[in-house]
Order: sequence, then C-alpha cells, then structure tokens
Amino acid sequence: MASALGWLDHDANAQAKTLNILALFQQKESRDELGIGTIRDSFAEQLFPGTSTIQTRLRYMLFVPWIYQRLENKRISAANFGTQAARDERALIIPLSKLEEDSAGTFGKNSREKLKRLPSSVYWSGLRRWGIRETLWSQEEYHRRVDELYRSRTEISEQKYKEENRGDMGDTSLYKSAQSWHSSLPAPPPNFPDDATFTLTRQEASFLRDRIQLSCKGSLLAWLTLHSEPADVSSPWEHPDYARFPDELKELLTHARLFSYTMHGAALLYNYLLAKERSDNDLLSQHNDNFVNWFTALPRIEIGTWSLGRMWELAAEPGYSISLKTRRFVEQWIALIRQSPETLLTSKEACALIRARELTLKGPRSRFKNRRALEQWSGYAGTLRLVYRWHNVQIMLNDLAHGLRREEC
Repeated sequence: MASALGWLDHDANAQAKTLNILALFQQKESRDELGIGTIRDSFAEQLFPGTSTIQTRLRYMLFVPWIYQRLENKRISAANFGTQAARDERALIIPLSKLEEDSAGTFGKNSREKLKRLPSSVYWSGLRRWGIRETLWSQEEYHRRVDELYRSRTEISEQKYKEENRGDMGDTSLYKSAQSWHSSLPAPPPNFPDDATFTLTRQEASFLRDRIQLSCKGSLLAWLTLHSEPADVSSPWEHPDYARFPDELKELLTHARLFSYTMHGAALLYNYLLAKERSDNDLLSQHNDNFVNWFTALPRIEIGTWSLGRMWELAAEPGYSISLKTRRFVEQWIALIRQSPETLLTSKEACALIRARELTLKGPRSRFKNRRALEQWSGYAGTLRLVYRWHNVQIMLNDLAHGLRREEC
C-alpha cells in the first residue's frame, strides 16, 4: 500500500502517518443522518472553498479544462460534445491506473468503463469557484450551448480583424464573453492524455495557488497554500500552525470544532438507538463504548460558554439557508449536553429528540418505522466526526506542495 503514496513525502514515518489519512479519506465525510448537512457544508465552504468530499487529486482541476479545451479547439458540436468529453475522461483511467507509485485517487480505477460519476461533474463547481472556469453555465448547459460559444468566437474574431485593420483596438472586454477557461491556464503536456500523471509541474502548481489566492481570499485554504507546509493531522484545528492562523479563521474553526464535537454525540446516540431497536447486543456494546469515549473527551467548559447566536451568524454568511427546525434541533441537543452529557444514553428526552428528528426527516423510510430499512443498516451510519472536507483537502495540499517544490519551471 505504501507504494501508492509516492506523491507524498518519501520518508517512512511520513508514509505511515499518511496511510491513516488515506484510510479516512476512503471513508468520505460522515453521512448526514440527522439533517445538519447545511451547517456542515457552510463551515466547509468557508474554510475550503471549491473543494468537496468526492474530489480526489488536485490535477483533475487541470485535466477537466484541458479535455474541454481540446474538444473546443476541434469544434466538436453540441450534439456530440458531452459524449466525446465522457469518452476522453474515461480514457484517463488507463494511464492513471498504471502509475505504480501514484495511482491513488484515480476516478474509475476499479469500475473502469462502468464509471458513472465523471471527474468533470465532481470538479465543475470548484473550477468555477477557483476562477478557472469562466462560463457560468452548468455542465449540461455547456454541452448544449457550445455551438453558441463557437459562433460568438467567430463573430468576435471577425470584429477584431476589422478593428485591427482600422487601427482601432475596440472594447476587449467583449472577448471575455466567449472565453470558457482562464486565459492563463497552463497548456497540457504534449503527450496528454496518453501519459497523464498526477504530478503537477511547478508552473501548474503556481497557477493553481494563484487562483486559490485570488478567488478564495480569507479562507483557510488560501492561507495554508501560501503560509504553511502540509501537515498530517486528523482535523484542521489540530494543524501545527494553528497559532499563526488569522483571528477570524480561528473563530470560525472554534465554532466548527464545537459543532463537530456536539453533533458527533447525536450521531452516536442515533446508532445506539438503532442497535437497541434491532436487539443487537454486540453493536449495542460497541456504540455504548463509543458514546462513553465521546462524552469523556467532550470540551464541556467551552460548550458551556459557546455562543450559539454567533455560530448561526457565521453559518449563514455564505448564503446557506438553515431551517428553523434544524436550528431548534441543534439547540435542543446542545442544551441537553450542557445539562448532563453522561446521562444522555438513558435520557428519555434525548432519545425522543433523536428519534423525532430522524422520523421527521425520513418519514416512512425511517429506520425506527421501516423494518427493512433497519435491517439494511450496516451498523454504523454517520458516525465519523465532522472535519469539513479536511482529509480530501490535505491530499490536494500535498499535491500542490509537491508541485511547488519541483525544480523545473
């Protein structure tokens, strides 16, 4: 397994640490069983804009525009563009899967031609957020309207030719309307995609860092790409450079951390109740132990003085709409923690709150009502602590740092 991590630091100690990170990365972010995803995503987007828990490697931020740019240059019609783009994306699987020391994170490595979720759909939003994709169109709209793009470029080219003949440079801002990708996007390697790798050149890494700096100002992602080396830690608030973070980021992380700690307990209680519902004593014992470990490590003093009003202000800043029912659920759960966290497993009020929340969200599909849904429960649902895309971000930061350290330009 260690051989698949050649894209990270090469000493044995660093590899051992990174294996743990990659294992967590494979589990993805904790599932949203209790309807708190909006709050989670708000914190995650403020900290690490343009990323997601299903992104894998950083160079896909270049692979996708390179594929699309090449098809545009060939003037592939709207009727065929989506099909050809999908074919080219799947063609990337072969060279990337063959990388002996660096194939981790390859989309479709196991599913191959059966791959359903293509990299372009996973990175499309992030490409816009980082300012790499200029067009506002959705991916489907882009495929459908690409012929309009070609016509606009032809008209602009003809207009530009006439203006140059008249000695008039005209309004260059009009050209941007027909530009789909950033003008400074590095050119793909001559042998792309046949010999594609995840290794960024220094020029590519510098471009991506510049895009993050300009498009994600004030975020932890932007700060880390400029002021810090990658660190192998399990959450962003454990970062060794935390003391140097700007005060506004420390405040945001404090609220994100406390929200993570408190709602982890709700998820653990939910699973405990399901184990009880299924009369599975082994699982019941495991979830009981997990819950005990949770409240033992709980930062009770901080939670006791935590300003929920300020948390709601921060969570709503990026335009995320958090329902009144969700706020009430979170506040009721935190109030119960403040009263007596060690008795929550036997608290009728706490158990009723968790059951009612899941029933409200899932209705007839609730595991408390639907026997088949309960039987299909794996034994663990949404039990990972929220870290706001951190495992994925760490891998991308490592890719970036590796590229910036390369000697060639």
